[in-house]
Amino acid sequence: MNRIDNNGIQEMLAQIKSMAAQANPAKAAGGGLGYENVEGGTVDFADVLKSALGQVDAAQKKAHNLERRFALGDNSVNISDVMIEGQKANIAMQATLRVRDRLVSAYSTIMNMGI
Repeated sequence: MNRIDNNGIQEMLAQIKSMAAQANPAKAAGGGLGYENVEGGTVDFADVLKSALGQVDAAQKKAHNLERRFALGDNSVNISDVMIEGQKANIAMQATLRVRDRLVSAYSTIMNMGI
C-alpha cells in the first residue's frame, strides 16, 4: 500500500494558499477588474482566470500522458499514479465548471436587474 507523500501534500497546500490569496480582493484598482495581491501589486481577474484554466489544462495533459504511457507498457508508471493524476484532473475540471456556472449565474442576475 502506498503512503501519501508529505511533500506532495505540502506543495498542494501551498498552491491552495497561493490561489486563495490571489482570489481575495483586497481592493479594486483603478475601477477595473484588478485587485491588490499579497505582495502589493495588482492582479487582473482575466489573468487569474487564464492562469487557473492553464493549470487545469496542465493537469489534464499530465493525466493523459500518464495514461498513455501506462497503456503502452511503461514500467516506470504505476496504476496508482495514473489514477491519482486522473482524479486530480477530474476535480480541477469539476471546480472549473462550478466557477463557470457561478459566473454565468451572477451575469444573468446582473442583466435581469431593473434600473
